[in-house]
Amino acid sequence: MKPQTRKILTIILPLLLGVFLVWYSLSKVSVEELLVYLKKSDYKYIIMGMFLGLLSHLSRAYRWRFQLEPMGYNIRFGNSVMAVFATYLINYTIPRAGEVARASILTNYEGVPFEKGIGTIVAERIADVIVMFGIILITLFLQFDFIYGFLVDTFDPIKIIIGISILAILVLLFSRFIKNSDSKIAIKIRNFISGLVEGALSIFKMKKKWAFIFHTLFIWAMYLLMFYVTSFAIEDLEGISAGAILIGFISASFSIAATNGGIGSYPLAIYAAFSIFGIAEEPSIAFGWIMWGSQTLMIIIFGGLSLIYLPIYNRKKGSQKK
Repeated sequence: MKPQTRKILTIILPLLLGVFLVWYSLSKVSVEELLVYLKKSDYKYIIMGMFLGLLSHLSRAYRWRFQLEPMGYNIRFGNSVMAVFATYLINYTIPRAGEVARASILTNYEGVPFEKGIGTIVAERIADVIVMFGIILITLFLQFDFIYGFLVDTFDPIKIIIGISILAILVLLFSRFIKNSDSKIAIKIRNFISGLVEGALSIFKMKKKWAFIFHTLFIWAMYLLMFYVTSFAIEDLEGISAGAILIGFISASFSIAATNGGIGSYPLAIYAAFSIFGIAEEPSIAFGWIMWGSQTLMIIIFGGLSLIYLPIYNRKKGSQKK
């Protein structure tokens, strides 16, 4: 496949998938039903959720400075904040284009070499992935009995054991292949894993590593609280269990990678998780749209303002760094 064709497909396919999932979710719950839930929602919880989301983004912008300081770049907090919001907004159009734009903003306005900017972004993503897997492990530990019971009731236990055994064997064989093979794919995977490990270990070599770790945990705590607090906006979700919140949050987080910004996939991912706990389809999808819509609205507002204000903020190049 030609590189140009591959590039076009990486842009078009997620958009098409997002459109299809929007149509599919609206076939489950009509726009009229969603509007009813929207009218009945308690907006103080939606606003609180948006505020918690805002705190997480500001913390992400502040955390970025810890990675750049050892390289000799004391970037202005304003530029860091606007670069972060611009990233989220641009990612709604072209997947991963926001990260490129974020590094470019630092290059243009702070003089940080592009490759160094990208390197810090990759390193922080590694930290986020580690925390995400930590949340998954905690959820599995706290909800083990429920998840195990659900799997046993849904699937044949013998088939589960056989499936896990086959998966373990495949993982072992794949690991051996990657370790010993000289093929291009194996080398790329080895380099990728090596980069992940190196990036994760580099955090502990950072001058302000504990501040970086604190902000990383704070970011994800705000994400979880944002999800939990917003659930209070819908009366039908009153008394929702911690397990449903955790599994719903994990499912929704992965959905963001499926389509641009989680469009279409986010509500369905929440419904899929909540259905395990017997929560009805309508409030689940409605909650997904309210969650996605409120955070997207915030990104559009702050991301749009950031793109407009960035050149104005940096007009005086000789201004003292804040």
